[in-house]
Amino acid sequence: MDVSMRYRTFGKLNWKVSALGFGAMRLPVVGDDAAKIDEPEAIRMLRFAIDHGVNYIDTAYGYHRGNSEILVGKALQDSYRQKVKLATKMPSWLINSQEDMDKYLGEQLNRLGSNPDFYLLHGLNKERWEKLEAMDVTGWAEERICKGTFKYLGFSFHDSYQVFKDIIDSYKGWTLCQIQYNYADQECQAGTRGLKYAASKGLAVVVMEPIAGGRLTLRPAKPVLDVLEKAKTRRTQAEWALTWVWNHPEVSVALSGMSSMQQVSENISTAQRSSPNMLTKKELGFIKQIALKYKEVGFIDCGGCKYCQPCPEGVDIPAIFALVNEYYRNKMSNDVRIKYWESITPERQAKRCKRCGTCEELCPQKLPIRNHLRSAAFMFEQEPPKPKA
Repeated sequence: MDVSMRYRTFGKLNWKVSALGFGAMRLPVVGDDAAKIDEPEAIRMLRFAIDHGVNYIDTAYGYHRGNSEILVGKALQDSYRQKVKLATKMPSWLINSQEDMDKYLGEQLNRLGSNPDFYLLHGLNKERWEKLEAMDVTGWAEERICKGTFKYLGFSFHDSYQVFKDIIDSYKGWTLCQIQYNYADQECQAGTRGLKYAASKGLAVVVMEPIAGGRLTLRPAKPVLDVLEKAKTRRTQAEWALTWVWNHPEVSVALSGMSSMQQVSENISTAQRSSPNMLTKKELGFIKQIALKYKEVGFIDCGGCKYCQPCPEGVDIPAIFALVNEYYRNKMSNDVRIKYWESITPERQAKRCKRCGTCEELCPQKLPIRNHLRSAAFMFEQEPPKPKA
């Protein structure tokens, strides 16, 4: 255990987890193909993190189009596996029977080259949970735990607080839950109520998206920037975001999907300075001001001038950015996701961006348009939202 890293209680387990966990969803890639991980650099980053005290590694069946688990398995060779707890996730949306559960878990064990410590039901919402519950997924999991295939069962979550509470209350064997939580989205999905409820039930709480998928590190709109520049305590945007999450004693570990060695190094340094309840009332008030400004103006300082148009690939950049901002101003409402699919036709979607950079040369605001488009594609375009019944 690295004494300079900060460690926290992990639910009811007699084990201390590093404040920072490594999320293997945004590893460095070759070119712009998410499936082509830059293997030497990704392994270097993971091992550097472990050497500096990170002891929680998180991956999943679908990350990097199936290649994240393979990469993590390679990184954990040469005695690194013994230094960490490993979490991966069942692809819940692909499961139609217990035979499917065995099929996908078998694939994952082969990819990883070892048995995971934590196995999570991925991306639970009301519909997915009811379907898996009807297939007795917890009974299936208990059998695998008895056999030693994995040690503990948990779930990651994307739905309302009430659904989150119902899932926790429906099974007493949960060890951990993974929720989205950051200062800009603190009342969305499970939110602060869910964080406190899960902790009160003895679950370890793993936080994903503590920096809102990197959006809280991008140059913000001027009203947000004006507030940030008034801070008496000097921290980077990433430091403010991570420190706010770690300020909550109910949080066990904050995952960061790091894409560069610089991000790994900086986040480890921030974790080493973290502790529960470390922020002053003034600092918490300052973060609240920033969050309110984000909710007023959104994440992207796009004025809709359309200098970036036409995009050579047909991407409707101003319309997409307007919907990204609307999404966050409306508490990540599914209605906005539906609106995106209704108004942004496939030939105008963010995923068509070839990252040529022409738009950024023309943008008077000098926005990181390519990064914003990648983020929008992740938020909106992975799968069409289901319309209201």
